[in-house]
Amino acid sequence: MRNSARFSSVMWMHRFLDSYLRFIRGDESSRAWHVLAPLSWAVSLAVSARTAFYDHGIRSSLEPPVPVISVGNVTHGGTNKTPFVELLGRALTSAGVKTGVISRGYGKKGRDVRLIRVGDKPDRFEVGDEAALLSGKLPECPVCVSPDRLEGIRRLAVEGVELVVADDAFQHRRLVRDVDIVLVDATCPWGNGHLYPLGMLREKPDALERSHMIVITKSDQVPPKTREALKSELSCAYGADRVFTAGLALKKWALWDGTWHEADFPPKGEAVAFSAIGNPKSFQAFLEDQGVKLARHVVFRDHHAYTASDMAEVVQVCEKRGTGYLICTEKDIFNLPEGWTPPVPLFVPLVETVVDDMERFLNRLVGELRPKVVVASNGYGEDAIGVILAKKILKRFPGMIVKGFPLVGTGKAYLSRGIPVASPPADTPSEGVIKYRLRDLLRDLRHGLLKQITTQARAWKGLQGRIRTVLCVGDVYLLLNTLWGQGVSPVLVATAKTVMHKGHWRLEHAILRRRCRRVWARDHSTRDELIRRGVDAVYTGNPIMDLARDNKGVADYFPEGGSLWKVLLLPGSRERAYADIRLLLDAAALLGSREKTTFVMVLAATLDRNRILEACPDWNFEGDGFIIHKSGNPRITVTVDDVADVARGAHIVLGFGGTANQICAGLGVPVVSILEKGKLVQKKLLGEAESLVAPYPEALAKEAEAILKEPSRRQAMARAGRSRMGPSGALDSVVQFAAAELGWDLRIQVWEKLARQWENS
Repeated sequence: MRNSARFSSVMWMHRFLDSYLRFIRGDESSRAWHVLAPLSWAVSLAVSARTAFYDHGIRSSLEPPVPVISVGNVTHGGTNKTPFVELLGRALTSAGVKTGVISRGYGKKGRDVRLIRVGDKPDRFEVGDEAALLSGKLPECPVCVSPDRLEGIRRLAVEGVELVVADDAFQHRRLVRDVDIVLVDATCPWGNGHLYPLGMLREKPDALERSHMIVITKSDQVPPKTREALKSELSCAYGADRVFTAGLALKKWALWDGTWHEADFPPKGEAVAFSAIGNPKSFQAFLEDQGVKLARHVVFRDHHAYTASDMAEVVQVCEKRGTGYLICTEKDIFNLPEGWTPPVPLFVPLVETVVDDMERFLNRLVGELRPKVVVASNGYGEDAIGVILAKKILKRFPGMIVKGFPLVGTGKAYLSRGIPVASPPADTPSEGVIKYRLRDLLRDLRHGLLKQITTQARAWKGLQGRIRTVLCVGDVYLLLNTLWGQGVSPVLVATAKTVMHKGHWRLEHAILRRRCRRVWARDHSTRDELIRRGVDAVYTGNPIMDLARDNKGVADYFPEGGSLWKVLLLPGSRERAYADIRLLLDAAALLGSREKTTFVMVLAATLDRNRILEACPDWNFEGDGFIIHKSGNPRITVTVDDVADVARGAHIVLGFGGTANQICAGLGVPVVSILEKGKLVQKKLLGEAESLVAPYPEALAKEAEAILKEPSRRQAMARAGRSRMGPSGALDSVVQFAAAELGWDLRIQVWEKLARQWENS
């Protein structure tokens, strides 16, 4: 009587679970289950908030040191993730890539990290059923079980793993993946369309926008018309090149009685099936397609660890139905009670995933694994540094795709060096310099600043999940713009702030501490201050001086002999240069009238020569290489070459630039500029290396003459400039950090190896 009552209770629970599963799958309608609607709404709000937090960097996402391919879904279970991970593991291993698997470890005891090395025989209760199954299926791949996927991947990296396949990681947003493969079950794509617990969705289907590849699994279990309709729906929404189809193929049947035995035939007659998987209906359909006659299918919740009592009830069902066989999935074997052996033959179908058009699938996978990088910069001077950094990346990582993302301007510095620009043009009246005067900010707002920021955010959105860690050159605003736009914690080459002038604010310290992978400070003192505030900061040279490091200065800009003074003129690169250049030329004319002087002017590539002539009616261009006063004197050499090349031969600089003035000072060339708010800030950076005078030609010429006629002062200014600016070397350090700590060296090696192997085969 007691056994009969227990049997009835167990069967009632199975019917209850079956009713719920049928409801969330959309197979039947039941108002009773709508009692779960408030919980589903709460889950929807939580999922939306969590997604927004990761999309905009409010919660931290980090790139691991090993390339990662994630296999996931947007529903709860049942999309054949485990067979698909096995498929990838075999394909990658056969291509010569040492592959590891990271798993959450559902059903395992405790939260400790568990590493299953090659040759280990894991305990299912220590590692979970899926990890135990995968370690047996992929004997050459170490498997790590860890709730913290990043920590697990680091453990696998220590084992020498070159690439990690992450099982069920699509919602694990803290881990940045190189490729997101999302599986969609053809037999039940979205269930009843509701989020858990009212439905089976983990998040809304539009989350597939984050994916790189979408695979419709079990496509062989639905009519062709249904399959093509789903494929068309996904192709229209996310692009046909992203969408693939796959099915399950039976490798063979096996018998299990505590050990495995081969079976060359499916069970004869009726059988009772039992399963604890995400989509039991699909398992049942698969068995029926194989010609199996099912008397009953006993369903348990996914990952259920069977007890002896559970198995006694299943056997009792078998006896009541008068069948002589049991059937379960391979995963269920790992959930059976320890020591239990079936009293009747237990058949297990051993299956594998087969992708239709595998060649196209592998080609797409290789394309997605190709590393793609963005160098973001504030504009103008920072763009010039960004270009040098981009060139160093391309030299260190051949094959990597590198783009620039300047916040201000049109990116001419990048484009002129053959580097594509990912950001929309952003020209404003202030040219990005709004921190000195409120009226500049108001002018920019009237000019459409907010619209430009929105457009940039959309551009970042298009790159989200498609690029490696962004390298920022500039200030904390740039870092925040990048973080908000693409979500992953960037690195920062901090060119803008130093303790020589105020340093970083307390809020900036907090942002850098929590949301920046590493900061390259421009001097020792700033680095020390950042470290005291808990920021991961280093000093390996002034990044601004990297603009001068690779320049050889071999061109004869200032020929020896024939002149007493050699003067470099720098009008700057921003819009205001058109107004300032006349002041600079008039000062040169005065200075040239007093002593025999050679002048060279460096024009930024952003400046238009026709507009220069409009601003300077007393001057004309002579060919491409000279600008000459209408009186015939002075005759000034004009070049668009790098400032550092020209500055090496100069005695003094009359300069209205920002970064360019700093480069010259760092090379030991005294700088004379005009007294204004922006230059007062720069004066705090350069100290005695720069002299500021009233904005008149006479004042500029007089101060330059005084410095040139006093060698001891000129030498003191040169020493101050070199001391204040320091050496170069920061950008090489950034590239090395990306190669080792961010794993870019390994990513390039893996991509090249797979491209060669799969292209040849």
